[in-house]
Amino acid sequence: MNSKKVIFQVHRISKANREEVLEKAEKDLAAVRDQHISRLVKELQGTDFWKLRRAYSPGVQEYVEAATFFKFCQTGTLLNLDEINASLLPLSDPSLEPLQINLLDYLLGLADLTGELMRLAIGRISDGEVEYSERICQFVRDIYRELTLLVPLMDDGSDMKTKMDTMLQSVVKIENACFSVRVRGSEYIPLLGSSDPSSFLVGVSDVEL
Repeated sequence: MNSKKVIFQVHRISKANREEVLEKAEKDLAAVRDQHISRLVKELQGTDFWKLRRAYSPGVQEYVEAATFFKFCQTGTLLNLDEINASLLPLSDPSLEPLQINLLDYLLGLADLTGELMRLAIGRISDGEVEYSERICQFVRDIYRELTLLVPLMDDGSDMKTKMDTMLQSVVKIENACFSVRVRGSEYIPLLGSSDPSSFLVGVSDVEL
């Protein structure tokens, strides 16, 4: 729930409030790690936590989704598994095996990330940030392309294969939105910023084509 709140916070981002939104999201994400992930670590320390993965996997996936979404909006790059696990090391007792997020949970969270990026891209198009949406589109394409090579080789990839279909839908939605603006957007340039309900991207005055 708290990871989802971070995602909602990041979705508030715009040109005008970027620093404010990201600062708040960074603090909230740190709170999720320090308050909730740390509780999980303490509870599972000294146990065979891999065998208990199914019990906590959904929450870990949500955390991965929130952390990677924040990282992309902050830097435009992908937060990798090693970086996430490195941030969790201080939560563990040095004398015990540290709890680490496994590859499958990371990839499942990454698959969900593409859905949030799709929503972000559509929102940015409506705000006139077409080039930013196109960068998101390329980023999501790259993730999807790499995963299409990896998923067929996974032994325990049934959940991942299901999410690949949803991921493809997200790619197509972003592509269609960007395509519509580039190809048909010029038809609506005289109407941008007007109150005409037939206007495409009503209220946007700074789309660059």
